[in-house]
Amino acid sequence: MEIHGTVRDILKNKGGEVWTTRPQNTVYEAIRLMGEKNIGALVVVEGDMVVGMLSERDYSRKIVLHGRASRETLVDDILARPVITVHSTDSIEKCMQLMTSHRIRHLPVVDDGRLAGLVSIGDLVNWVIVSQRHTILQLHGYISGDYPG
Repeated sequence: MEIHGTVRDILKNKGGEVWTTRPQNTVYEAIRLMGEKNIGALVVVEGDMVVGMLSERDYSRKIVLHGRASRETLVDDILARPVITVHSTDSIEKCMQLMTSHRIRHLPVVDDGRLAGLVSIGDLVNWVIVSQRHTILQLHGYISGDYPG
């Protein structure tokens, strides 16, 4: 099944709010923000530039497993670089391919050099489910003779 739609379509439905942190913040501050907002990752920005991603996975693998102190470690020391980004005009399929090939769960959306949103694996799964439901309804209508075409 071909998946139709663009990143812009997802952002229209979910909104463009993105939680960020800065490289000079401590990992503790970043993890605390993730907990407060009930999210699994933050986009790391320096000024208007997206410089990386920080996820719960980064925290567990680069802080906890190495016995480092999150209150003393800077985000810059453990953030994922280089950051893989997409544009709002990119396809849902491209996002799925990028996430699969790079083994990542979040893609910052950057348009004209500015952060425009964030797409997560959950957003993509939801999009696929809704698309499949729509296709099934169309096929059901076609089979039952309710199809307008």
